[in-house]
Amino acid sequence: MSIYNKANPAELLAGNTYPGRGIIVGKNGGNAVIAYFIMGRSENSRNRIFVEKDNAVFTHPFDASKVQDPSLIIYAPIRQYENNLIVTNGDQTDTVYEGLAAGKSFADALAAREFEPDAPNFTPRISAMLTFADGGFSYQMSILKSADEIGSACNRYTFSYTPIDGLGHFLHTYNCDGNPIPTFTGEPERVAMEGDIDTFTKSLWDSLNEQNKISLYVRYTDLATGKVENRLINKYN
Repeated sequence: MSIYNKANPAELLAGNTYPGRGIIVGKNGGNAVIAYFIMGRSENSRNRIFVEKDNAVFTHPFDASKVQDPSLIIYAPIRQYENNLIVTNGDQTDTVYEGLAAGKSFADALAAREFEPDAPNFTPRISAMLTFADGGFSYQMSILKSADEIGSACNRYTFSYTPIDGLGHFLHTYNCDGNPIPTFTGEPERVAMEGDIDTFTKSLWDSLNEQNKISLYVRYTDLATGKVENRLINKYN
């Protein structure tokens, strides 16, 4: 198999009951594309919805009376700073935003963070940033993960990409379900970016495990006009 093969993201998800939280970034025709989804196994994790406000996306509790620990489930996964669109699986969205405002790079901003303190899983922090300029864009992805099974150190990996039409990269927190849940390994997966926004959104949502899926957000940005089109799906509404 060629290292340049592209997987169908829906097929990757259909065969995986628990990839956790996931980010897809890529290019489809004249569009920059992002997708972000969340899943959950516990009642606390499942008690969430996405809410869009002021060009940003926030996680909110579906039932505020059932919130047990808001620190790891309530955050803004998507924010924009100037010509940079930030997508993460935690409150490191704010860390990147504040770092950019202070003149730091994407990687330098994330150097202040590490994996989540949820032993024994030590959930990785995954992040991406699209930078728009001159009718095009570039993107970076990052994963911060535990170096061992006891969380003694953090390994940090940053990947930088030049967009290629029809190609995206997919980063998710876990390889699959388990106890503890096995952390994502390797480089972000190469995936095919195909279809209009409705087709792409439906294929992702339908492929996420029915019991564990919670919310999905997809955004297409027309590179020629800057027009933004998005789709948001919450399981609990």
